Amino acid sequence: MAPEIFRFENLTLDIEGSCLRTDDREIELRPKTFEVLRCLVENAGRLVSKDELMKAVWANVIVTDESLMQCVSELRQAIGDSRQTIIKTAPRRGYRFAAPVSRLEAGPAAGAEVRSVQALSGDARRAEPPLVDRPSVGVLPFVNLSGDAQQEYFSDGITEDIITELSRFSELVVIARNSTFQYKGNAVDVRQVGQELGVRYLVEGSIRRDGNRVRINAQLIDTKTGAQRWADRYDREIKDVFAVQDEVARAIVAILAAYVNKAEAERTLLKPAATWEAYDYYLRGAEAHGLRGRGPSTDSIYEARRLLEKSLSVDPNYARAHAMLSHTYWWTYVEPVDGEYLNATGLERAHDLAKTAVQLDPNLPQAHAELGWVLLFKREHEAGIAEFERAFALNHNFVDSRFALGLIYAGEPARAIETLQANTCLDPFHPFASFGFLGHAYYMVRRYKEAAQTLRVYPSRRPNLRILPLWLAAAYGQLGQLAKAKSVAADVLRIEPGFTIDRWKCTAVYKNPDDAEHLFDGLRKAGLPES
Repeated sequence: MAPEIFRFENLTLDIEGSCLRTDDREIELRPKTFEVLRCLVENAGRLVSKDELMKAVWANVIVTDESLMQCVSELRQAIGDSRQTIIKTAPRRGYRFAAPVSRLEAGPAAGAEVRSVQALSGDARRAEPPLVDRPSVGVLPFVNLSGDAQQEYFSDGITEDIITELSRFSELVVIARNSTFQYKGNAVDVRQVGQELGVRYLVEGSIRRDGNRVRINAQLIDTKTGAQRWADRYDREIKDVFAVQDEVARAIVAILAAYVNKAEAERTLLKPAATWEAYDYYLRGAEAHGLRGRGPSTDSIYEARRLLEKSLSVDPNYARAHAMLSHTYWWTYVEPVDGEYLNATGLERAHDLAKTAVQLDPNLPQAHAELGWVLLFKREHEAGIAEFERAFALNHNFVDSRFALGLIYAGEPARAIETLQANTCLDPFHPFASFGFLGHAYYMVRRYKEAAQTLRVYPSRRPNLRILPLWLAAAYGQLGQLAKAKSVAADVLRIEPGFTIDRWKCTAVYKNPDDAEHLFDGLRKAGLPES
């Protein structure tokens, strides 16, 4: 029987491969969201009622309309249907897939096209040349220990969600569901499975459901040694079965990614010499990069730049090194440390490096985030925000607090506050800069007291970065606490003796002139010089 493959717009939907693709990449969808798309596409042109969709996707499970609405919303975002011209809503009735759909038929020519779609959906990802010897992971079907065959959907759903979430980490090669589910119901030898799938690590686990409670066990196995790298148990009370499924999958994935990276770090010296050398320079560069702004010297930022350039001299296609090197040029452009301050050449260099990182690895969230950051400072606000959103779409577990400052620059401080609050769930140990961004967001929505309370703790953490005392001085100025405002303003002038509001306007990249003037007004009240 020929595989079911559909084409619409510039997308290919491979039912057998559980894969939705553009011409050059795979679009990740949650399993239930994929099933909603499948049902709509298979019934293209016809109104599919909400009841029909819910019976097809959530068979024998009671869910609310919100579950379906969330899936449709995710689909529209994934396929670029913001105007709802592809998936049309019939209020209170259902949905209709309005785009023309073609089904690929079996045959010599079509067969070749079918094979290319299948190859891109699964194991062919292992054939891509890894940039830094990317670790490979297979997720075996979790075993249903409930003694109830009707609970298979839950254990399969957990497995599929873990595969989907792990696939968002571009540093990992994750084997497709079709390949790992062939082992369902069979006792396996992890070493043999590792050889057959070509993976270094396997995830396996079990699920036992008893009434309204569920226990999920998971472990990470090194297939070369058979050693257990990590194991944990999750006990949950089920109120919304799919909410539990998503929560546990994401919790497991966040830990798995960290443990796989830890295991890979231990293997660094076993990697080929050139790969090891580029990776080593990158790690050392990242360490130096993390020290920027912590002392009066600029040595760390230039040491980071030197090490990252050494990494690229060994491996010119290392996207992560390009992205971080871009940040070093942005940093010396915006910080008054030497002659590179406000030198447009530095910003252009940062832009070129970030674009190269994206071209080398379009699935690397850090590359898109870095490009988005630089675009904001080129005052291309919509393009910058779009790059950050691409980064988050690639990996829902990816966190970059700079996005919040980008939203403030783009005129959306309220959304920035919501974003920073949500980040604390994904990244409990978020960088201190997040609090600075939060304080500035409070300032921009005129919650000056909260801005000052948030900001006043953090300038001492980075005594040579003037942006935090700058925002704090403005908050005190608006509160009328002029003695405190002038004291903090003096710290700004200590860091940058030649500071003026006019000079700083080059890097105050607010989209709306009124937002910029709002901040300048606070700085004037704090006593900082105009020109």
